[in-house]
Amino acid sequence: MDRPRGIVTPEAVVLEFETAALPSRMLAALVDLVVQVLLLIGVFAAVAGAGSLGLHLGGLAVAFAYVAAFLILFGYPAVLETVWRGRTLGKALLGLRVVTTEGAPIRFRHAAIRSILALVDKFLLSGGIGVLCILLNGRNQRIGDLVAGTIVLRERSGAKAPSAVHFPAPVGLEAYVASLDVSAVTHADYGAVRSFLLRANTLAPAARAVLAQQLAVPLRDRLRTQPPPGVPPEVFLQCVAAAFQRRAAPRAQPGHTFESVWNEPIRSSAAR
Repeated sequence: MDRPRGIVTPEAVVLEFETAALPSRMLAALVDLVVQVLLLIGVFAAVAGAGSLGLHLGGLAVAFAYVAAFLILFGYPAVLETVWRGRTLGKALLGLRVVTTEGAPIRFRHAAIRSILALVDKFLLSGGIGVLCILLNGRNQRIGDLVAGTIVLRERSGAKAPSAVHFPAPVGLEAYVASLDVSAVTHADYGAVRSFLLRANTLAPAARAVLAQQLAVPLRDRLRTQPPPGVPPEVFLQCVAAAFQRRAAPRAQPGHTFESVWNEPIRSSAAR
């Protein structure tokens, strides 16, 4: 089973997202490049204009031009992404935003790393390195993203906005869920269980039962637990998901809004 494509928050909730694909990223980069080129032209025009006005700045003019070029090429994306919550002019126009792989807003260190490594991503082999990296990466990350720990999300799309999913303890099994020690369950395990529970209703009954069994048996053995009699594998998986969320967020605020995906009465294996 494929792992879900999303961010696991500190509350053990996976937020689905749509990463920016190569075409939208290239268009955003082109817009930013045009802006940078125009700024560079303005700087060099100002230096040339100062000379035509009789202001002989000599080496100072050259130093100013180099510093301005550096700030435009590297400072433009780094500063804008820091103060504009992961956006540049090009990204804002295309509806893109840079965030950390945990889903948090990026800080200056993330933006600076991305800006510096843009030399490798965008200019080495005429941008071929960056394109190849994005195409081969499941999250459409270029080298700068991989090193900085960031991803570029597509905010304006036809997809649903990211939503948190909460798995409540199945009715009648609240005490069993509270007794489960899920310290051995990893985020990858939780992601697989979550993915199955969200897609279970779309599966054929036979495939649904087989897949639930394949996921439940290894987890049951690892947790060294025996579900109460009559609890089918699918219900056991929801117990694990509920216990995992409780362990990861023991101080969740009452009334916090979640999407409750399944809380129907427990049915026996025969009923399934």
